[in-house]
Amino acid sequence: MLFWFDPLYLIMVLPALLLGFYAQYKVQSAYNKYLKIGNASRVNGLEAARRLLAGAGLGHITIEGVPGKLTDNYDPQQKTLRLSDGVARSASVASMAIVAHEVGHALQDAKGYAPLRFRGFLVPSVKIGAALGPILFFVGFLFQIEPLAWLGLILYGTMALFALATLPTELNASSRAMALLTSSGLIVGTEEQKGAKAVLNAAALTYVAFVAQVLLQLLYYVILLTGGRSRD
Repeated sequence: MLFWFDPLYLIMVLPALLLGFYAQYKVQSAYNKYLKIGNASRVNGLEAARRLLAGAGLGHITIEGVPGKLTDNYDPQQKTLRLSDGVARSASVASMAIVAHEVGHALQDAKGYAPLRFRGFLVPSVKIGAALGPILFFVGFLFQIEPLAWLGLILYGTMALFALATLPTELNASSRAMALLTSSGLIVGTEEQKGAKAVLNAAALTYVAFVAQVLLQLLYYVILLTGGRSRD
């Protein structure tokens, strides 16, 4: 049996994949909309990052550029906040929201936020698990080498742990972002708050979709391996 022709696979995993596509659409839509709406403070993303970091006592954090669109991130290992050119240069509501979200991660790092640390601890094993886990599982399952299939399942399971750690980490960063933007006065008025929340909520949906995809994929593997489906 070929996995990609299995109706059970489509029933279990396809909805999560569709949710992922919808989440990406919402992110792009919210970003493009609020990138065109300037913030009343007339502060671009780079300056906002400097102000928010300084206000949080994190002036030692390095800020540098990163190529691409919506590639902004905070690196706990390098203590570096990376901003895409579109976010760094734009004095928009969208830029404010994205920058504040990444500063939220910097705050998590400074305060030892447990899910962020756990996610960082998992990164090396996740890289191996994501690459080798499915391959080992498929080979072990198809050739009925059960220990190999279980090894693949366990390796892929690190992805599930990573996903479960990612969701609270990202949601908490967004919550911190709104608090930072409000307390700093970088966004003012209900319309700007509404825009920032729209961008952050759209991003949150992508994390929910990611968790759903990984967990349903893992559950599908478990059903196959434990005899929940015929191997014919």
